[in-house]
Amino acid sequence: MNDPQTDLPVPDPGLEEHPPRFTDVDDAAADRAYKQIVGMLAAVPVLVVAFLVVYFAVPRDAELVLFGANLKMQTTLLGLTAGVATLLIGISAIHWARMLMSDEEIVGDRHGAASPPEARERVLTDLETGIEASGIRRRKLLGTGMAGALGMMALPAVVSLADMGPWPTAELRAKTIEKTIWAEGVHLVNDVTFTRLKATELVVGQLVNAQPETLQEYHGAALQQQKAKASIIVVRMDPNSIRIPESRRDWQVDGILCYSKICTHVGCPISLWEQQTHHLLCPCHQSTFDLGNSGVVVFGPAARALPQLPITTDAEGYLVARSDFTVPVGPSYFERDSSKDFQEGDR
Repeated sequence: MNDPQTDLPVPDPGLEEHPPRFTDVDDAAADRAYKQIVGMLAAVPVLVVAFLVVYFAVPRDAELVLFGANLKMQTTLLGLTAGVATLLIGISAIHWARMLMSDEEIVGDRHGAASPPEARERVLTDLETGIEASGIRRRKLLGTGMAGALGMMALPAVVSLADMGPWPTAELRAKTIEKTIWAEGVHLVNDVTFTRLKATELVVGQLVNAQPETLQEYHGAALQQQKAKASIIVVRMDPNSIRIPESRRDWQVDGILCYSKICTHVGCPISLWEQQTHHLLCPCHQSTFDLGNSGVVVFGPAARALPQLPITTDAEGYLVARSDFTVPVGPSYFERDSSKDFQEGDR
């Protein structure tokens, strides 16, 4: 008969004698640990209030000189108050577990993956035992303090959401994401050389990546923001091979049409041009737009036609915009009004 003790590579050592903690045998030490934990948890709401005061009262451009380094005062103080509050919650939880919770060692036998009813009952019993062992019923401020500290830590996160940007009201959207720098009389220019595009110099089948001439007035982040919205493609097609709705007769110049370069699916830049079919393919998810039919979607996940920019020519024959886009460019968003988007069959 096999002996389990001799069949195993290492004999079962069993449970060694476990010496008690000093908080288990000294009530005064347990009370000191209790007060330390409650004190740390009580400091958390104070730090959260300090976080809120710093957020609203300290100017964002105020600087703090620390160890010879110039730091942003608001950012530094926000990090200190929120960081120390989080640290105190963690330290108090560890101190609670090490000093006041049950220190009894338990051996758990292995069992199958299935959970019979008696095992579920045992889990509930163990849970009740754990709650009792935590001391939370005898020292009620522990649970209250921890719950209050964790609840207060939600406030910095909620307040910080304001930094995600202003509330997207209809008025704000009309001034920002729904508006580009295209306007009446703005010249269309090559996006590399910034030379003006002359209608007579474009040949049938040609596609040109372009930008508004006024883009050169912007720099830094403002340049990138405006460029992301105003990027366009200019194509010339045989007027006899394309469909121009009555409502857009004056949006083109002898078969020269202008569309947004930003895909209406997720905003990828597109310029994969098929001259024969007049189709424009997005390289990201293969949305395909028919530029010979007002940019309607003929394939892929995009749900809206490419926005078309109304164009004409100036006295010297250079292409200029008649206005801004009549609909917002780029991918959809919840507040977007899609009622003005071009649909197949529109006049």
